Amino acid sequence: MNAPPLASELGLVLCHACGLACDNRDHPTQCPRCAAPLHERKPESLTRTWAYLIAALVFYIPANLLPVMNTKLFGAGDDSTIMSGVLEFWAHGSWDIALIIFIASIAVPATKFVALGLLLVTVQRGSTWAQRQRSKLFRFVELIGYWSMLDVIVVALVAALVKFQALGDIEPRLGILFFGMVVVFTMLAAMSFDPRLIWQPPNGKEPAHE
Repeated sequence: MNAPPLASELGLVLCHACGLACDNRDHPTQCPRCAAPLHERKPESLTRTWAYLIAALVFYIPANLLPVMNTKLFGAGDDSTIMSGVLEFWAHGSWDIALIIFIASIAVPATKFVALGLLLVTVQRGSTWAQRQRSKLFRFVELIGYWSMLDVIVVALVAALVKFQALGDIEPRLGILFFGMVVVFTMLAAMSFDPRLIWQPPNGKEPAHE
């Protein structure tokens, strides 16, 4: 069976903003629907993705070491990091909240670091290894990226609940800001990566057929 035609063979280019398949035979510079700039590949994709990923890794260290909230119950205050919060919720029987925080705050960012790092290294080496699986891996990274803010939401909900019941007071700490920066930079890294580079051979001329 013949391989399906490439977008370049059909004279098409995809708009990165609205997803419209645009006629590229006259080499237009803007999308006719949303007026966004058109590129056959995202400009400086690998450089920008590496920059965002390294920035996220830098912020990930203080996000886990610094306290994310301070809890005051009946006059006694205590700072909590992400991991200590997970252990505290688990010890008090709230294993579901502990599991959500652990997945969203530790497992998800770590998975995104490993997955994006793997994609970047294999693309830069011009690897043709497991191209279909790597494309699925990128889509998985995009999917889980939106769940990374669960920890921030949990802190906000717990703070609102404690204040509402007048049991004490909860204040955010600097760690939650660093964690928010980790989420933002990992999402920017995923958005900057061009998955079509996975199918591009080492010569960089044409994407490889499946």
